Amino acid sequence: MNSVSPSAAQYVGSGTFHDDPDGRRLPSTSAQVLEPRSHFSHGFLADGHKEGSGEPDEVDRLKLKLMSAWNNVKYGWSVKTKTVFNKSSPLTLMGQSYLLNSEDEVERFRLAFGSRVWLTYRKEFPQLEGSSLTSDCGWGCMLRSGQMLLAQGLMSHFLPSDWRWPDCPQLTDVDFEVLRPRSPSRPAGISIPSFSSSWGSTVIQKQPPSIATVEGLKRAPSLPEPQVSRQTQAEALHRRVVSWFGDQPAAPFGVHRLVELGKESGKRAGDWYGPSLVAHILRKAVSRSLEVPNLSVYVAQDCTVYTEDVKRLCGQSLSDTTSSPGSGWKSVIILVPVRLGGETLNPSYIECVKNILRLSCCIGIIGGKPKHSLFFIGFQDEQLLYLDPHYCQPVVDVTQGSFSLESFHCNSPRKMNFNRMDPSCTIGFYARSKKDFDSLCSAVSVAVSSKERYPIFTFVEGRGQDYGLEGYSGGSNDASTHIIPPGNLNLNKKRGSAEEFVFL
Repeated sequence: MNSVSPSAAQYVGSGTFHDDPDGRRLPSTSAQVLEPRSHFSHGFLADGHKEGSGEPDEVDRLKLKLMSAWNNVKYGWSVKTKTVFNKSSPLTLMGQSYLLNSEDEVERFRLAFGSRVWLTYRKEFPQLEGSSLTSDCGWGCMLRSGQMLLAQGLMSHFLPSDWRWPDCPQLTDVDFEVLRPRSPSRPAGISIPSFSSSWGSTVIQKQPPSIATVEGLKRAPSLPEPQVSRQTQAEALHRRVVSWFGDQPAAPFGVHRLVELGKESGKRAGDWYGPSLVAHILRKAVSRSLEVPNLSVYVAQDCTVYTEDVKRLCGQSLSDTTSSPGSGWKSVIILVPVRLGGETLNPSYIECVKNILRLSCCIGIIGGKPKHSLFFIGFQDEQLLYLDPHYCQPVVDVTQGSFSLESFHCNSPRKMNFNRMDPSCTIGFYARSKKDFDSLCSAVSVAVSSKERYPIFTFVEGRGQDYGLEGYSGGSNDASTHIIPPGNLNLNKKRGSAEEFVFL
């Protein structure tokens, strides 16, 4: 095994992750929080104290430190593997198609993949409140996957769809068939040569502009500003968005903030987080932040998106059908928790997942494979393309204006077979305007519909409360959202691993 640096981060090859020292899954601290029994992280007690053990706290704290140290080492090493891409089959990445049969297409894919924000385990960050943890190694993978989905939504919100990071890393440990005959002297899969880029060279970083300035720039691309000025402003906003996910208590979408919000659902640092719970944590984080006042997050209920709830959440009145910036409509990220089968993925839904990933309004899927959370961003043939948070990197001080962005972008794309996908996942979409939301509803409905099977989820006119879902509204800021009403406790005890999801 070889040690790697953030600039050449390789993914961990082992499939066994997140086991606690005793090989047990620790129970949730709240019996009322709805989370399915999935196959992801097990987690460990955050305060370093084993209940009922009778051992001194000092011994438990030492055990916790040793466990954290071991996780830092475990996820800081990797097995080098090579990802092979077929030149004759189209590859889909965030709604865009790439046919990797020429160097120009490979370069286009490199820029698109390398521009995605990559958020991984970190170590040596400020201690999480209520615990002695200074790293999320071994338990925070689902939070990191959720951060990546939210980051993709924010990048779609603030930057043009064709924006590319000018400093995208060269891809490593990949094998593009089209490059073999043209470069016989270079070992296949080592590195992709640098081709010309329309973005040019890196520009000097300046003080980040206001969000309103950049949004106005995006809506009016014909402004008579030099191209380098637009690049500078876009790059400054890119840096600002990344800083919002910094590993420090003040970061609005950092691990410290997400763990704090998780406490409202009975979770602590070191506990297990599922894709549905993370969706609600992200909703709370956005609704309570000051950085994105013109963006809302809606979480679907029981595999159903209630369109009137979305419109009310975005500030759209019943009589207002316009989509102009002055109409009061707020952009929206829609998160849909689903379960695509029982213990394993139902193969009949693979084509639906592909259709969803082909949509330009889709911002990714948080889920993974058993004991291994991942962020899915595309596919080729029968394999999913993903970003993996299971790599431990040193913390980056994002309060410094010139902090390095290198460790926040991945240079090693990875794929896995659809049949290894865990059925529990959360699908994300983004709509900038009322018109975009209407188009999203139509496009997604077509993508998930089928005459042979029940749809993955549905769009329904009206509000959730019209169907007896009081207290479940995805737009509610109530901290108790998505907690079982007292009268339904007995019913949910019988649902077992199907909790919170409708079997499809």
